[in-house]
Amino acid sequence: MKLKTSQEIELMREGGHILAEILDTLVASVKVGLPTQELDTMARELILAHGAEPSFLNYNGFPAALCVSINEEVVHGLPSERKIKDGDLVKLDLGVHYKGFHTDSARSVIIGQGDAKLQKLVTVTAEALNIGIQTAQPGKTIGDVGYAIHEYVKSQKLDVVRDLIGHGIGTEVHEEPEVPNYGKPNQGPVLKPGMVIAIEPMVVTGGYKIANGPDGYSYITADKKPSAHIEHTIAITENGPEILTR
Repeated sequence: MKLKTSQEIELMREGGHILAEILDTLVASVKVGLPTQELDTMARELILAHGAEPSFLNYNGFPAALCVSINEEVVHGLPSERKIKDGDLVKLDLGVHYKGFHTDSARSVIIGQGDAKLQKLVTVTAEALNIGIQTAQPGKTIGDVGYAIHEYVKSQKLDVVRDLIGHGIGTEVHEEPEVPNYGKPNQGPVLKPGMVIAIEPMVVTGGYKIANGPDGYSYITADKKPSAHIEHTIAITENGPEILTR
């Protein structure tokens, strides 16, 4: 587990601010009829304009900078000529490599009105992330974070994916520790100042089991029901958790 110095966290903070700005622009650009490939093109151009590099491009063979996952796609959706439709739940997941360090963040956006179930799904996912972040205090454990997220989601009659999880992040996109969205109190690695982790609830309206998506990269819910995904990169400091991708 790689603890970061205050100087390294400052670099990640800079990269995180760039990432947040880019995601703001992408979210504002999502509209009915837009091919998801255009969002990837926009993401690449914005990343380069900020003097950064895309973290996901060619990572494990992934041929895009941006993951665009729609409806039953949980994560890792491959941008294509597929056009966004009214009522779609679109998830944008982006990583930025800046001055030697990666940051990672994701948003979930309902296109148009969306139904009440989708609205609840996104609201619960956002609150689950907030609860996870607030739990990530020095001295707490990874198990405490996952437990808090899962208990809240269950209280809302929804569930979390088990086979996809958050992670440590820094000079590598994925570092130790693993950060599941479920767990047991007082178990797992203890959170210490200098740790930087990506907390990313993946919440489902149906069962938590997943399957491989037809594009060869995405994961979908096995029952084809919608899922939401929201993520921030978090630094554990002596004063508590700090969101770096805001």
